[in-house]
Amino acid sequence: MAKAKMKSHRGASKRFRITGSGKVKRNKAYKSHILTKKSAKRKRGLRKPAILTSADHKRIKSVINL
Repeated sequence: MAKAKMKSHRGASKRFRITGSGKVKRNKAYKSHILTKKSAKRKRGLRKPAILTSADHKRIKSVINL
């Protein structure tokens, strides 16, 4: 009997993207509400995506099935 395929974690696959070089890209937190007290510089920095650290890389790649 064939082994069942592992399902990808749908929440994780919506939050993370794989770059061309194989790194995992994520969006930054703290940009959804209470924006009036945050400076424009801080909000501008939160716009840009970040690369996931190597510590989390393996774990995230396994749940998004790559």
